Amino acid sequence: MKLSIKSFSLFALLAVFVAAGCEKKEYTFGEFKTPSDLTLTATVAGLDANNPNGNGTGNVAITVTGKNAITYKIDFGDGKSLMVPSGTINYKYNNPGTFEYVVTVNAVGTGGVTSTISKKVKVFVAFEIPALIVQNLTGGSSKIWVTDNLAPGHVGVGPANEFSPIWYAATPNQRDACLYDDEITFSKDANNNIFMSINNKGQSFSIGAATAFYGFGGGDACLGVNVAGNKKLAFMNATSGSNSNVSTGIQFEVPGNGLINFGTGGNTYEILSITATTIHLRNIGIDGNAWYQKLKLKP
Repeated sequence: MKLSIKSFSLFALLAVFVAAGCEKKEYTFGEFKTPSDLTLTATVAGLDANNPNGNGTGNVAITVTGKNAITYKIDFGDGKSLMVPSGTINYKYNNPGTFEYVVTVNAVGTGGVTSTISKKVKVFVAFEIPALIVQNLTGGSSKIWVTDNLAPGHVGVGPANEFSPIWYAATPNQRDACLYDDEITFSKDANNNIFMSINNKGQSFSIGAATAFYGFGGGDACLGVNVAGNKKLAFMNATSGSNSNVSTGIQFEVPGNGLINFGTGGNTYEILSITATTIHLRNIGIDGNAWYQKLKLKP
């Protein structure tokens, strides 16, 4: 009899546990509140009258606020997005050049309900010039360069699909005297922007195909080309299809007439090689050929 009572009690207890385990649990998220009164600001670093799209750092201070928002998902318009609970972030764009991005924010409220706000922002990002090129070109402040008159090929020319002066390479001191007295100064500012100024002593050498480009006529000649001004250079990855065996892979554009130590009618110069005391440049002239020039640090 005792055994039967104990067995019944055990079955009753198990039934209670089973019943308890089968009870449906109810969860609640509370009241759903949709974010409202959203505001979004995106302030580009260094933006002023002289820099309408920023100072080139790519930094943008983004702030979003809203009632009933517990977090924010920010899509920066460049393929990247982040959850930003505070609604405030300093974001850096990295694509060199000037581009317009659409910053889109989803403000998230309780229960996952969202509200959206967007804003366009135009940002200038300066190309990040390799540090070694900056140092060799400017010495950390400024350097004066002249034509490397004793180097074979200090003036040279070849086909546009090659990277050496296979048609002509000047021998030491072979060219016109006006080519050898020019002084080219490369300098940098605190943001690693590179500038170039030229003292051509009144004349610059030009190849015959480019004399008309500079407002003159005739063949190869020393011309009274105006090279005044401290020009800000625009650096970028080389577009020539070169490789590391023949080039640094970096080029720069010279504003204005594009002239450095002699004129070809071109304004884009690829840095084939550079050291603390030598520079080897290549550019495509107005005649469609590849022209070469070598500089050395002024003694």
